[in-house]
Amino acid sequence: MDAEKLGGLFRQYGDDVFRLAYSYLGSRTDAEDVCQSVFLHLAEGKTELLPGREKAWLLTCAANACKSQLRSFWHRNVGELDESLPFRDGTDREVWDAVMALPPKYRAVIHLYYWEGYAQGEIGDILHISRTAVQTRMQRARAMLKKELSDDEGLSAHDGTGCAE
Repeated sequence: MDAEKLGGLFRQYGDDVFRLAYSYLGSRTDAEDVCQSVFLHLAEGKTELLPGREKAWLLTCAANACKSQLRSFWHRNVGELDESLPFRDGTDREVWDAVMALPPKYRAVIHLYYWEGYAQGEIGDILHISRTAVQTRMQRARAMLKKELSDDEGLSAHDGTGCAE
């Protein structure tokens, strides 16, 4: 693949690949590594992208690289660094923390659905799972998020204003 086309794909889809990797791995540096490896794999020229399916291929490749990294000995035996991300308010941070606390397989479907805007069938294609598995994971992830977020809110929201009486 020529450098101009590769650069165009990176400008168009690089952030999407990075965000998916970050949602899987929870680490900025690991996500950058995955993003780089996905585009290097594409640069090697051994893959022919179907027109209109570039983003799906890149996200599938990223998801597979993340799964491999999560299974690796290195990832299982290294501690994580605390990442500081800017948030508009405390609620955004709470939601982000709750999503990042989900197991990777649930984090991935939530990310692809809510942040990337994919339909459940497309998520199944990207992650190589059935549409039913996507629906099940989404249902479980939402239940986990609801429980986590309602537990946090239940501690401080006695009168609906967030202030204890």
